[in-house]
Amino acid sequence: MVSEIEPCVSAVWLKLSRGLGVLVALWLLAGAARAQAPSVRVSGSVSEAQTRLPVPGATVQVQRTRRGVVTGTTGDFSVDALPTDTILFRALGYKTHRLPLGGTGLSQLVVRIQLVRDSVRLGEVQVTADRPDRAIINRALRNVKRPAPPVASGAKRPPKPKPLFAVDSAAPKAPVPTIASPVSLLYDQFSREGKQRRKMEQIEAEQKAEKARKARAEYNKAFKDNRGYEP
Repeated sequence: MVSEIEPCVSAVWLKLSRGLGVLVALWLLAGAARAQAPSVRVSGSVSEAQTRLPVPGATVQVQRTRRGVVTGTTGDFSVDALPTDTILFRALGYKTHRLPLGGTGLSQLVVRIQLVRDSVRLGEVQVTADRPDRAIINRALRNVKRPAPPVASGAKRPPKPKPLFAVDSAAPKAPVPTIASPVSLLYDQFSREGKQRRKMEQIEAEQKAEKARKARAEYNKAFKDNRGYEP
């Protein structure tokens, strides 16, 4: 039973292989024929049908590949295509012109294309004058809120100039003589400033003592001197 199935499978596989080989060969032949198909150089000029003036900036496009060129200042162009292609000519304000090559066997084709203007009809435009009354304009101007004028205050004095450096208004303190600084101690004992400072301290001490004596005498006036009497 197995021996009968194997020849059938081999025959089917052989037929499929032959069919695939034929398809691949046909595809290769079609590609080679397409690659070897001669191209047509289409050149010429594009002008207006009425005035026969050149149309610069017109688009010359191959419909199959969507590739094309733009006409120059004199309306001339040159594009490559296949004999079975269709060339499209477009320009702003003109109708599209189609040029089927129709399988021509020529390698170069010179044409003169005339584009027809595309008429565009515009609808009616009505302009109506809607000018407001002068009284309405004056009323609107009166209702416009105007900013209040700034209140003029008194003359402001300029701020006092600030010193560039910090100013210490306190008088310098006399150096306190310490054992750790014998130089300041000698300066305080023998300098003129030291003698004046000690003299001022002595005068201040005497003034304080006199002030305290007077205050004590003023206080004792309220009491009777009963010294010498015994209870």
